[in-house]
Amino acid sequence: MAWSSSQQPLGSPFGPGATADEVLAGVDLRGRFVIVTGGHQGIGFEATRALAGAGAEVLVGARSPERAAGKVAGIAGVEADQLDLVDPASVDAFVGRRLAAGRPVDVLVNCAAVAAPAERTIDAYGHEIQFATSHLGPFRLTLGLRPLLRAAHGARVVNVSSGAQRMGTIRWDDPDFTEGYSPGAAYAQAKRANVLFAVELDRRWADEGIRGYAPHPGVVIGTNLNNRPEDREAYREQGLLDEEGRPVIDPGAGKKTPAQGAATVVFAAASPLLDGIGGVYLKDSEVSVVDGEDRPLTADSIPADAHPDSVDPEAARRLWELTEKTLGL
Repeated sequence: MAWSSSQQPLGSPFGPGATADEVLAGVDLRGRFVIVTGGHQGIGFEATRALAGAGAEVLVGARSPERAAGKVAGIAGVEADQLDLVDPASVDAFVGRRLAAGRPVDVLVNCAAVAAPAERTIDAYGHEIQFATSHLGPFRLTLGLRPLLRAAHGARVVNVSSGAQRMGTIRWDDPDFTEGYSPGAAYAQAKRANVLFAVELDRRWADEGIRGYAPHPGVVIGTNLNNRPEDREAYREQGLLDEEGRPVIDPGAGKKTPAQGAATVVFAAASPLLDGIGGVYLKDSEVSVVDGEDRPLTADSIPADAHPDSVDPEAARRLWELTEKTLGL
């Protein structure tokens, strides 16, 4: 199986424990315009804060812009706007406002996600909610913003993925899980889709100066996505929480704080080390190796390197075409 020759480590100076601020130290983003979906909570908030701290103007897309504005109040250069990724009309309206404003978009961070529901949940169009929120909505948004990304003359699209891409399988004939729904399988499919989308976007749009990336933040316990009381015992068994219920922080094993989790996201968004490189999956503020070995998930080991199937260009092309057909684009 072939994949991009760029999918190999660069020799980044940042380790697993680096924070978003450390990754952006010395990076001047003044004059840059960044959109971060879900940029008011969890990893997204830390990415927003760090990018704004480096001088960028950041627009947070959120279902409730009032709530988002309250969360980012006091951070200079950050505003919020209404965006519901599972509502095509909301996505198109958001895009329409950006096109009317006319400002080039230097970075689009597709970060918003939804906690995996125990029972199959669908949007108004019958699409499985994780796939809709993490892939279909961001795909529609990204394609709509293409003229503004092109106008930036060096834009980046960042699809926040997960090590779960290793376990993900695109259900080509049933991506909405009309049969055999599993929360974990649906999540893993969405996260693999994030990587494949970045790979094909880069192939199609690199000549326009638009590059694609799919960072794995690490496992960050305590965000809105993984803070449900009913999951806490399982997290203890997985070595993610200690006996007092506190998150275990061990960056080398992939267990991170929100600021450490956001590091690879802002590395994708703004690090000059990635200039001229795209269509890659990132881990620990570095381009990941490709590892197709079957590695079990244990309390001491969280496999997260790029799986060959996640960076397969043929699968990436197939998913793009399937997504266009699904959305009628």
